[in-house]
Amino acid sequence: MPVIALLRHGQASFGTDDYDRLSDVGRRQAAVAGDELGRRGLRAPIVMSGSLLRQRDTASIAAASLGTTPSRIDERFDEFDAHAAVEAHLGRPGATDGMDSREFQTHLDAAMADWIARSDPRWRAFVDGALAGLEELASSLPSGTDAVVATSAGVTAAISGALLGADATGVISMNRVSVNASITTVVSGSRGLSLVTFNDHGHMLVDRTLLTNR
Repeated sequence: MPVIALLRHGQASFGTDDYDRLSDVGRRQAAVAGDELGRRGLRAPIVMSGSLLRQRDTASIAAASLGTTPSRIDERFDEFDAHAAVEAHLGRPGATDGMDSREFQTHLDAAMADWIARSDPRWRAFVDGALAGLEELASSLPSGTDAVVATSAGVTAAISGALLGADATGVISMNRVSVNASITTVVSGSRGLSLVTFNDHGHMLVDRTLLTNR
């Protein structure tokens, strides 16, 4: 039964001109997560990521701990544009400029709630794409092989919510509590994909300076 570890990217650079870049803390988080994945004994793991820089860099750092290199990129594991979603919800271009993380999260929760409640085609396409990418990955894995996918909180929440049959409140809550470089585990069996763990971040508790959400 293949095991797929969904690895949230390390801390990015919120509040800077280039969010899509790992911070120094994010790089350390990715290395710690890679060590943890190695400890778990994944079988000849295939490492891949979405196309975003913070995802690709997380995959490369984690893969080094596993003695391998990332071999695939799949844009279906890219995060949705959270800043654009919040600005559209508020109806003001540039509305997120200068927002702190707490205020941003409050508006993001509201934007996601509206998006999901209206069954916005962009949300449906986002969820369906992530699930399809995961299903295709699972079906392509050779026998005795596992996988690691470096992705983002929204992707992990969408996949976990779909596998659990969670409503909008559940998906938003999962997105909100996601920890950088946390590990969500999915297995693929005769009945399809099953969620085993969500947002596992015990490996970050050994150094609480690494415990971040954004």
